Amino acid sequence: MIDLTTKYLGLNLANPLVVAASPLSEDIGNIRKMEDSGAAAVVLHSLFEEQIAVESTELDRNLSLGESYAESLSYFPDFSTYNLGPDGYLEHIAKAKAAVKIPIIASLNGTSVGGWTSFAKKIEQAGADALELNIYTIPTDGNVTSAEVEQMYVDLVSRVRASVNIPVAVKLGPYFTAMANLACRLQQAGANGLVLFNRFYQPDFDLEALEVVPSLQLSNSYDLLTRLHWVAILYGRVKLDLAVTGGVHTSYDVLKAMMAGAQVVEMASAILKRGIDYLSTLKTELTNWMEDHEYESIRQMQGSMSQRSVAHPNAFLRANYLKVLNSYALRG
Repeated sequence: MIDLTTKYLGLNLANPLVVAASPLSEDIGNIRKMEDSGAAAVVLHSLFEEQIAVESTELDRNLSLGESYAESLSYFPDFSTYNLGPDGYLEHIAKAKAAVKIPIIASLNGTSVGGWTSFAKKIEQAGADALELNIYTIPTDGNVTSAEVEQMYVDLVSRVRASVNIPVAVKLGPYFTAMANLACRLQQAGANGLVLFNRFYQPDFDLEALEVVPSLQLSNSYDLLTRLHWVAILYGRVKLDLAVTGGVHTSYDVLKAMMAGAQVVEMASAILKRGIDYLSTLKTELTNWMEDHEYESIRQMQGSMSQRSVAHPNAFLRANYLKVLNSYALRG
């Protein structure tokens, strides 16, 4: 019998299919359906630092400083109702835990060290099995160095780690100059896992209204390649559990992520496109492929295509860059 089990953040999972943070998890009925369809765990939709700030006295003080700060808040949703709010989020964790047997992973989205680290403890007390830190910051100050940005990530993880006992994963974007070094530093700060990679949603221009407008494009399988690249490099170099998110749409994508060295995949776009029931299809396809190719377990394949395992490890470095460029030919 095929063994699909894997271990992620100290959690024993029935398979590597984890539902990533998305609006779908705001509904308890959806979470039940995810479990019934084969999801091994669910990452709840993110609670944003701005939502917590709305209920703080510090925000009231900032609002009194002038209109510019208040105007900046107009670019955010109405946080009094958006994603339940801080208290509603804690209640949602408790309800989700009561409704299903699979692990529930909370998600915090923020940028500052002091902005929401204290709230992590409340999330643990609400019953979350683990916490995913979705650090979303876009440095635009020319006086801030890359080293300072990375230190902010490390400090944030260190602070959260000091406040909770549950496992902590860090969801990163791909735009770091020394990803391997940052991964090692996050491990030293107490992170238990990395989720690679966050997708930064870039705004578009409305040429008629001359306005900058939000733009959302769901991922596709091509987006997976950057994730495979870095998971394959980091596997065996760090003791962190690795999750692939972004670009996981087919059973082949899941298999590639496992072979690169991931413990799990986190999926959102594929489920939004095809429905929650698609998880059941993926699980069946995984089992069938593994039977056909004589794999007995997920653990057997994990890391088999990582940089340290393949015959030509330079394929992950500049050698691949040169080969790809030289192999392309114009077509008439």
